[in-house]
Amino acid sequence: MAGKVIVTGLGPGDPAQVPEAVLKALAGADKIYLRTAHHPAVAALEVRGLKWETFDSFYEEAADFEELYQRIASFLLTAVAKTDKKLAYAVPGHPLVAERSVALLLEKAPAAGVDLEIIPAMSCLDALYATLKIDPALGLTVADALTFTVAGLDPARGLILTQVYNRRVAGEIKLDLMTVYPDEYPVTVVRGAGLPDGERVATVPLYTIDRLEWLDHLTSLYLPPYPEGRDRTLAGLEAIMARLRSPEGCPWDREQTHITLKRYLVEETYEVLEAIDAGDMNKLCEELGDLLLQVVFHARLAEEEGDFTLADCLEGICAKMRRRHPHVFGQAVLNTAGEVLARWDQIKATERREKGEEAPSVLSVPRGLPALLKALKVQEQAARVGFDWPRIEEVWTKVEEELDELKKAVASAGVEEQAAEMGDLLFSLVNLARWLQIEPETALQATVAKFAQRFNYIETAALKGGRDIEDLSLAEMDALWEEAKKIRPS
Repeated sequence: MAGKVIVTGLGPGDPAQVPEAVLKALAGADKIYLRTAHHPAVAALEVRGLKWETFDSFYEEAADFEELYQRIASFLLTAVAKTDKKLAYAVPGHPLVAERSVALLLEKAPAAGVDLEIIPAMSCLDALYATLKIDPALGLTVADALTFTVAGLDPARGLILTQVYNRRVAGEIKLDLMTVYPDEYPVTVVRGAGLPDGERVATVPLYTIDRLEWLDHLTSLYLPPYPEGRDRTLAGLEAIMARLRSPEGCPWDREQTHITLKRYLVEETYEVLEAIDAGDMNKLCEELGDLLLQVVFHARLAEEEGDFTLADCLEGICAKMRRRHPHVFGQAVLNTAGEVLARWDQIKATERREKGEEAPSVLSVPRGLPALLKALKVQEQAARVGFDWPRIEEVWTKVEEELDELKKAVASAGVEEQAAEMGDLLFSLVNLARWLQIEPETALQATVAKFAQRFNYIETAALKGGRDIEDLSLAEMDALWEEAKKIRPS
């Protein structure tokens, strides 16, 4: 039968604050392990004459903190697995507050058949609250600096980061925080919170926190609430939309429906595409924000009707991305983009069957897509199931065949047949573009833009000569066109 691990806290640092229950439990253990002996509270163990071993050597051997904590947890579970003895594992602060090694023990102990007992102590957070004079019930985010990321952070709440071990950790944290907070934002740095003779507090600009030379394993950071920072979060945009839709909000926004907003969704999408085509990253940033607003707007309308929320949208797409990328989030092996697309379609079909939906046609595209994009998409879908030309030479032959048929229709047929043959030719040209790996919509947009630029050159030249473009002869316009081509050859 496996033994038992008693996990205890040592408090924030003051030896006088180590609970008597902790000292009693340590005295009754067969063996004591400390995560680190570099902690002021260890003096309380020395006074009692207790002996221990530490994992300080692991700090030098591990590649990173995650490996360190994994090794500690594995060592303890292995050490107790084949014995009926009681081992004690003591950590700074409270064992369940910002203590990754204990979290790993709790996770792995059941499978190892090891019993764990947790004996609490005052955490470093309790000491920090007193030093900073803050009430965490008013809203506070607490995170371990070693695993912190700003993703999902609400800067309108105060932020405490523990275990800012050294200047390197502080530098990494600083760069992450400065994506949300101003460089000059005041940060209170606390070292040894609650220690009668060792507490040190300084408030410095965010960009300077890694310049402090006295940072160590007892150091934490506090950033007060920064409501303006919510403008850099999805939650901030949600709050603005809720205000606009409120009775005290905007009359226009309150009148909108999913139907009335359709045109704006389309317009913003095309403005994003225009920014991409122009290669203008500043414009793209702005237009993506406008497009995101439309998404949040529709989600807000749905939430008001009780249909779904933006959180539901996010949860759904996150689940879908994991499900449809088994080669990334699972064990599947897919080596090419073609294999990924084929597997994507298979997973989509399975999802529909599980929902009891009728299997859709292989050719399934939104009705509102532009014609060139729709043609490309149905050709791609057909090609995925093997309905495609085997060689590009046959695609060229098909284009020439359709061109000949259009010529014959123009020479002898009516408008309807001519239109049909024109459609066939365009469809075959889209297929050729697909074989050449050219995006037909983008290619045509570029040509339209080039034509417009050259035509504008003719108009400008005519005006400079004191004439309207209508007054120019075709020969004059052709000459100016050739000049424009020299300015922009392609």
